[in-house]
Parts: sequence; C-alpha cells; structure tokens
Amino acid sequence: MQLVWFRQDLRLVDHPALSRACRLARQRGEAVEAVFVISPAQWARHHMAPVRQAFLLARLDVLGAELARLGIRLHCLRVDWFVEIPTALQQLVQARGATALHALTASEHDERGRDADVQRALQIPCNFYAGDCVFAPGTLLTGKGEAYRVFTPFSRAWLKTLAQEGFSLLPIPQAVGAPLPWQPLALPAPSPGLAAMLAPWPVDEGAAEARLQAFVAEDLLAYPQCRDLPAVPGTARLSAYLAAGILSPNQCLAALLAQLGQLPLAQGAPGFAWLNELIWREFYRHLLVLLPRLSRDQPFNLATRQLAWRQDAADFAAWCQGQTGFPIVDAAMRCLKQTGWLHNRLRMVVASFLTKDLLISWRWGEDYFMSQLIDGDLAANNGGWQWAASTGADAAPYFRVFNPTTQGQRFDPDGDFIRRWLPELARVPGAHIHRPHAWLDAHGLAGIYPLPRVDHAQARLAAIALFKG
Repeated sequence: MQLVWFRQDLRLVDHPALSRACRLARQRGEAVEAVFVISPAQWARHHMAPVRQAFLLARLDVLGAELARLGIRLHCLRVDWFVEIPTALQQLVQARGATALHALTASEHDERGRDADVQRALQIPCNFYAGDCVFAPGTLLTGKGEAYRVFTPFSRAWLKTLAQEGFSLLPIPQAVGAPLPWQPLALPAPSPGLAAMLAPWPVDEGAAEARLQAFVAEDLLAYPQCRDLPAVPGTARLSAYLAAGILSPNQCLAALLAQLGQLPLAQGAPGFAWLNELIWREFYRHLLVLLPRLSRDQPFNLATRQLAWRQDAADFAAWCQGQTGFPIVDAAMRCLKQTGWLHNRLRMVVASFLTKDLLISWRWGEDYFMSQLIDGDLAANNGGWQWAASTGADAAPYFRVFNPTTQGQRFDPDGDFIRRWLPELARVPGAHIHRPHAWLDAHGLAGIYPLPRVDHAQARLAAIALFKG
C-alpha cells in the first residue's frame, strides 16, 4: 500500500505526492491510502487562528469524501505535538502494511524538522516532492550558486526560468479502486461568529477553482488600479485557498495562461501585477528554507536584533481592538477580528502603525495576525511584517513611515470602508472622516471614538531615531 501524507496541501489537482502514489499503486496492483495528522497543541504554539483550524478541518472532511470516490481511504490521526507524529505514523504504517510514504515538502523550520524525524523513524521509503512553489526552494540560484536574498534579482531569475522551462499541471489522479464509503468527521458546530467567518470561503476544490477563474476573467485587468482600495472587491481573495493548499500556484499560472493566451512575463504586461504577487509569495517561501531563523522570531537583518521596541500592553491592546483613534487603522483591525481576513494594503498600514507609530515589535503583530487570519501562512506573514518593520528582505527603508491618515485619504477617500467597520463614525461626512475628532466635538459626540493614541509626526521622528540608534 502507498501512503500519502496530506498537510498544507489539501487538494487532488496538481498534487505530485498523490499522483506518484497512485501511479505506483496501479503499476504494482496496490492500494493507496492517505493520512492527515491533527496536532492541536502544536497548532496553538504556532498561534493558528481558530477560524483557520475550522477551515482546515472543514476542508479535510470534504477531501476525505473526494478521496473516497477515488478508492482512497483517509485516516485522521490526532496527536498534540509534532514529536509524537513519527510514532503515530509508524503505527499506521505497520497496521496498514504501507510500503512507502509520499508527501509534499514543507518550508517552515519546525515542519522540516518533523519530516526529518519521520524519515528517521519509518522503516519504509519516505518520498518528498516539491509542490508548494512553481520552483522549489534551492533551485533558483545566483551566478555564484547562492540563494537569492533580494526580491528583484529573484524575480528576474524566476521569470527567466518560467519562460525557459514553463510549468506543468498535474490532473486529478485516476481512481485506484472502487469508491469507498466516507464517514464524515465529527466536527463541532462552529459558533455563529465562526460560521460567519467561514461562509465566504466554501471548502470544495471546485469552488476554489471557480473563484480563481472568475477573478482572471472579470477582475485581472483592473487589478493594478483596484487592488489597493479596500472598499472595492478588487483582489483575488484566494489567499486562504493557497495557504491551505486547496489551490496550487501552478493552477494560478494555468488560469493566467488560459485567460491571456500567454503568461505576463514583463513589467506592465496585462496580468503581471498579480503574477508579481505570486512571485513575492514564492520569494518568502524560499527565504524560509534559506534562513531557518525566520521561523524562529529572528529578523532577516541581524543588525536589527537589538532594537529597543516598546513593551506597551495597553497600546498593543488598543491596536488589536481597533481603538487607536486613527480611523483606517481601527476599521482594518475590527475587520480582521470579525472576518478573519484583511485586505493586503491594510495589512501594510496597520503593520506600519504598530511598528513605526507605536514602536511595538513586529513579532507581537506577526503572532496576533496568525491568531486571527484564515489565510495564516508563516512565510507570507513573516515576510510582510518584517517588510513593514524595516527588518526584513527588501524591507521598506526605516525612514519610510506610513502616515495612517493620508493612507486612509488615498485608499479609502470617501470613507466607505471606515464607515462599514466603525459604525460610530457613520454620520461623519467625507470631508472629516479621516480626522473625525473636531467634527464629533462640534456635534456633541465627543467620547464616542477614542482620541489618537500618538501624534504621528512625533512618532515618525521617534521611529527614525530608534533605527538610527
């Protein structure tokens, strides 16, 4: 029997490990079975958001039924910690008579250690395949044979390799046996709030593919103009599917190619702005493998390790709760808390505010985001936070400090997003929505919205001084 170990790759399409296992099984007349390991304590240590856990488990339930139709039984194991996984898998291998294990590679430090432990513990071949990136970490190297640490040359190498080698998209494997019954997982009913967060994210693979196709058909060409406007549905909204591996990056390339007739391989080409975001995703994943310390709360730029970040719990709580007195920041943070998702422009705005206005460590923000996001992904989340904090690869220069008021004026000019998430400001006219306090005072409404916790101009100078040392 060939055993497929699913992790953050919960799909049938373009799954090299599943495809290889099924091909070997047909050649040898063997069965294929699958396994997923639920690790609640480890997930908690990694700050996995409850909504993301619910999303993964809901998807797992559907995946089990999809695999059963291919004649593949899915086993769900439950152990608290990664260190327990080798023993649990060895027991399953012995009980089911597995002759080989197949899985996709991981980028994160703990996960790579887990996989190495499994390889040492199991008495059968363990085969790991690249499948989370178009080009596996370690395959794109400089002329000196080193991994890239700067995005622009990485992007050039990535695009050149794509032009030369193209990409491949594996279909759903053929059935390896008669359809099997599937007993749905005994999942607890989500709370009303959690159910509302999950509603916009159907977990069947077809729904994810349909959303991808709709985006490239309807919104791709307008993406460069609309992607920074949080009140406009101008982004792909595919991040949760990519983070859980319900969609692969190759599927995204295939959708681009089918829609445009060619891949957008140069700046300014139709569709390139969105493709560039996929390249950023890959860059951050390559960096995790190159620099394991990024998975362990260490900055990319080691010179920033000694920055004297403020340890202000009250300011941090105000930021988390959307009570900073800066409307675009507060609207974003309340949106995150209520939906489990946040527009990318707003992720940058609130990250800059925490690190450059409140001078609180990016590590606090990184952990909080992971505790809330349905699309929580260590590589992208860490990369984004270190970019905003000026500690990471290709980071914003330390003297670049977003002005939260002008960011709101530029990207939510009429205040539509702000009013949606800050109902106390619903009556404030557009001319005052980004600086509402004087208008609220004049209309007898002082106190319904907090005063700004900092003076941005002074905070900017303090941030610059912090980095200058």
